[in-house]
Amino acid sequence: MTSSREAVAGCRRRSRGGGGQGRLLLPLLLLALCACASQPAERIQLASLPPLQLADRQLSLADVPARAVTPDLLATNDAMRAFVQRYTAGITNSRQRLMSLHRAVQGAGTLGIRYDPFAEGTAQQVFTRGTANCLSYANLFVALAREAGLDARYQWLEVRPQWSRVGDRVQVGLHVNVVVDLRGGSRYMVDIDPLPAREIAGTREVSDTDAAALYHNNIAMAALAGDDPETAWLHAVRALQLSADMSHLWVNLGAIYRQAGQYQAAEDSYLQALALDDWQFSAMSNLAVLYELQGREAERALWLERVEGYRRNNPYYFADLGDEAAAAGDWQAALGHYQRAIELHPDDSGLLFARSMIYYQLDDLPAAAADLKRAIEFATMRSDIDSYQQQLEALRRAGLAATGD
Repeated sequence: MTSSREAVAGCRRRSRGGGGQGRLLLPLLLLALCACASQPAERIQLASLPPLQLADRQLSLADVPARAVTPDLLATNDAMRAFVQRYTAGITNSRQRLMSLHRAVQGAGTLGIRYDPFAEGTAQQVFTRGTANCLSYANLFVALAREAGLDARYQWLEVRPQWSRVGDRVQVGLHVNVVVDLRGGSRYMVDIDPLPAREIAGTREVSDTDAAALYHNNIAMAALAGDDPETAWLHAVRALQLSADMSHLWVNLGAIYRQAGQYQAAEDSYLQALALDDWQFSAMSNLAVLYELQGREAERALWLERVEGYRRNNPYYFADLGDEAAAAGDWQAALGHYQRAIELHPDDSGLLFARSMIYYQLDDLPAAAADLKRAIEFATMRSDIDSYQQQLEALRRAGLAATGD
């Protein structure tokens, strides 16, 4: 099962193959929004959160304002405004202005921002320091783009769940980048550490306030990992004060309470997360762990059953099983797992592309081509469409060679 460390940060490095150090600016044909219809629950009032009990003292809500201050993530200074002027002044076409700004931010001879997964901070801090993680890079680019008169906003990308081989542990990742809407209806995505399209399970725009909550959440999770429950609790609470309807923030608060041995507060936090999102996997699995610690076997069994139900209804669980089978060279088993994944999510272009490659390994070229055509139909990013089309052309050439035409 999951440990008390299973919590979710707002900026997560992917662990599936490849480093992905490049920057990305891609046109989006369509923005795929997460189906998230749950409304904020009022089960827990933030004002009634229990204090965090430490060995020699306790922390209360009164400690939060002075010790978890929210900076202005998007504030610019004279140097930043001069930078924007230098590279965008006089460019009336919004697309060209965006391209010029992006090149200036990423260029080694200009600003040259480098990726560092631990480089949290405001737009001003990133501009001065020259390093950023996904969230702090988004702070910088949103601030500069808005200074350039562009319509830039934060975007949340839910990373495809990554399951262990035994299927009882899952890493849940979130990633933040920037979307820019231009005149004429075109939309671009800007990212310091782009995820492959097949790793993205859903996207939605988030407000500036939500971005500030993710900033505090990242600090909280780094502190929790560093055995600093005091800092972790202060920033987790501040994150919730900003965005109490983000279910994963409640999961993370529960992890802090559980580490402190405050099991009732942890349980309440996990249940609040589930009140907001009844398929919040981390909350389910953490509840099962909590009940095991308390010897509450009947309740543990109930949540383990719900966890299993989540797996049975999650296409990416079966995709991971398929990937494991493919890695072992068992292509028939891989096909079976991907058949189930696509039954659950028939319009996922990444799943369709992966199954097409399995069909190719099984020498079923017509089926591989059919999946590639469907992947092209459902893909949302120009780069993916181009890649799938190239694969389709290669497949067609392979088919012609096989027939001797």
